[in-house]
Amino acid sequence: MSQDELVVSVVMPCLNEAETLGRCVAAARAALDASGIRGEIVVADNGSTDGSREIAARAGARVVDVPEPGYGAALIGGISSARGRYVVMGDADDSYDFGAIPEFVRKLEEGNDLIVGSRFRGRIEPGAMPPLHRWLGNPILSFLGRLFFQVPVSDFHCGIRGFRRDAVKPLGLRTTGMEFASEMVVKASLFGLRIAEIPVTLRPDGRSRPPHLRTWRDGWRHLRFLLIYSPRWLYLVPGLLFAVAGAFLIVWLLPGPRTVFGATLDVHAMLGASALVLIGTQAISFAVFAKVFAITEGLLPMDSRLERSFRVVTLETGLVCGAILTIAGVVLVAHVMNVWSSEQYRTLDYSRTMRWMIPGALLLVLGAQAILSSFFLSILGLKRR
Repeated sequence: MSQDELVVSVVMPCLNEAETLGRCVAAARAALDASGIRGEIVVADNGSTDGSREIAARAGARVVDVPEPGYGAALIGGISSARGRYVVMGDADDSYDFGAIPEFVRKLEEGNDLIVGSRFRGRIEPGAMPPLHRWLGNPILSFLGRLFFQVPVSDFHCGIRGFRRDAVKPLGLRTTGMEFASEMVVKASLFGLRIAEIPVTLRPDGRSRPPHLRTWRDGWRHLRFLLIYSPRWLYLVPGLLFAVAGAFLIVWLLPGPRTVFGATLDVHAMLGASALVLIGTQAISFAVFAKVFAITEGLLPMDSRLERSFRVVTLETGLVCGAILTIAGVVLVAHVMNVWSSEQYRTLDYSRTMRWMIPGALLLVLGAQAILSSFFLSILGLKRR
């Protein structure tokens, strides 16, 4: 490393943080000077009108103008302007201790790509986090993130974290709101980056105004992002549950009515079960479509299991499966039509004929769905291939 190379860039997103920004810049500079780490402080200003830019410049920070609004947009602009080998990002509201910068750098130099601060493994001072966030919002969203993406992170939304700039840049981070915090962790996991955590302390922020965070709006944005980036949990798992439950119920009711806890289930239950099967198979199709599209557009990494499956599941095999389902449906519907003709097209015994008509109609729809989905999947796969 040359003498002039910067080791770390400390990036702070800023929108009207005049009350606290000067303290944050001073704390970050003190941590760098005390540890002897060559670094810079970058304030990504998101349109401040309270003099924050001037305060940052006087405190020795380099100010970067980011006109696009949003927490994520500010960080993306600041990170893209950073010159250090590592980046430590932290909120400018004086709620985090920038004295932890050397610890982030040390963990990165051990070979990690992303270091996330954990308030839950560290310390949350009284009044620093609203009870709704501490006991419900953050724990639930972090649990879902760990469940969906197998990420060893206890605090998905901690506002202080460090990373190797050359490792995070290829992730193509693009969300502009508060969900940027989730996107960084999720994509780092999906693309195989080495992730670690360190405990941090959260203090009550030093501002006299309310925070930019909006509980329900930003909580929904985080949840929406987690679902969108996990076709398995958004589509595949619910789809399989619905399809299997519906198919089981149809097969179970084929011989005749069944009584459960004093209630009789008959053809009406079969009709409802067929709806479950249709919803489930549609969801499974969407899971595959979303996965292929996301890989094609670079939103998700290549999936070796999906690649292997496409060697077997081709347009032709999909068409053959669709044709088989369609033929089976035609046979069942033809059987009902034959019974109707034998009755001189008079009123039928619905409890008997609907037991065959419902599966027949379901198979016809599934056959058509399989054929159409196969063609659409081939279209999605053109760019990939």
